[in-house]
Amino acid sequence: MTKMRARVLLPNRGQMEFRASDLESLLPEGHRARLVWAYVERQDLSRFYAGIRAVDGGVGRSAIAPEILLALWLYATLDGVGSARAVSRLLESHDAYRWLCGGVQVNHHTLSDFRKDQGEGLDELLSVSIASLMAAGVVKLKQVAQDGMRVRASAGAGSFRRKEKLEGYLEAARAAVARLKAEVEADPAQAERAREAARLRAAKEREARLEKALARLPEIEAIKQRQGKNPDQARASMTDAEATVMKMGDGGFRPAYNPQLASDADSLVIVGVEVATVGSDQGQMVPMIEQVTARCGQAPEAWLVDGGYVGHEQIEQASRSTVVYGPVPQPKDKAVDPHQAKAGDSEAVAAWRQRMGTDEAKVIYKRRAATAECVNAHSRNRGLQQFRVRGLAKVKCVMLIFALAHNLMRMVSLAPELLGVGTGASAVPGIGV
Repeated sequence: MTKMRARVLLPNRGQMEFRASDLESLLPEGHRARLVWAYVERQDLSRFYAGIRAVDGGVGRSAIAPEILLALWLYATLDGVGSARAVSRLLESHDAYRWLCGGVQVNHHTLSDFRKDQGEGLDELLSVSIASLMAAGVVKLKQVAQDGMRVRASAGAGSFRRKEKLEGYLEAARAAVARLKAEVEADPAQAERAREAARLRAAKEREARLEKALARLPEIEAIKQRQGKNPDQARASMTDAEATVMKMGDGGFRPAYNPQLASDADSLVIVGVEVATVGSDQGQMVPMIEQVTARCGQAPEAWLVDGGYVGHEQIEQASRSTVVYGPVPQPKDKAVDPHQAKAGDSEAVAAWRQRMGTDEAKVIYKRRAATAECVNAHSRNRGLQQFRVRGLAKVKCVMLIFALAHNLMRMVSLAPELLGVGTGASAVPGIGV
């Protein structure tokens, strides 16, 4: 009996297909990209528009609307994408990114420049988002938790050099700049002159990085001296002078930054953002309290921090505007009650010791981890593992975008009316914080 051959359909990828569709039909209602756009189009972006030179009736190419660039970075952050080149690739293949662009061509240079140049505008947007959530009754500032997390810098451990090496490299870089400048001025060929000009720009950038590294050394030497170490061993990075070698969560030492986030305990909304260039959290509490007070127009009722923040001087200054909740260090003598005021304590420090010994304070302090650690964990899950930019100012811009994206999702969950969407939006999978 002859066995019958199975009849199946095989792919024919050479056939032509014609599909009629518009970008609007690519995404369903309630999609995260639509929520991002709903947020962006309600913002006052006049500060972002101020730097655009192309005007009606003038010459030059029209600029890309800031709404598109801001929306792309917010969506990319929520999507865990932190590279401008990665975003530009997604613009060609991912429906959500294509929908946000709406047919406008965006390259990675434009995306990168927007992210690093808009620090003031992003900071202002964060203040506006917090103010709107306060007006809606979501953010109450009864308790605010602060925590830092060390994030790998865009610099290698091998880029760190001591003063003598940096001075030698800087001298060589200056000589190279002078030589290339002379070659550019003397070369009559346009094509060759363009190549030499590119080499000159690269040499100038290297010279600038080395100058920044040498300028940072006194600060690092002072830190070494405070730690009781030899200041002559201070080193700075030739790649990112403001990055510092820090002890990371896994016990290793790597170049990193120490972003600081302050979050409202009731809503998990980020109300303060700062970036430290030292691995310790000492000295970071009072500046953050001052920032949150200025940003929100009022000081929080209580401030929750871990043991890395509770220096006596910081507690004294912070206690003028808020109530500090932080663990009291355990004395070496176990017979000594750590919550009893000591002879040298100021009034604020003595009150802090006694307060942390009460059951009420212990209940309040438990909210610190549930707030700060949760917000930090969401930032990690959204790709905050290593910065793709170099320099403190650019790193701060990245952190502001993370804060804006985080607060946007809290807004969707807690006050969707601010975006003009229904309360059902918070039930869409993946929309919440």
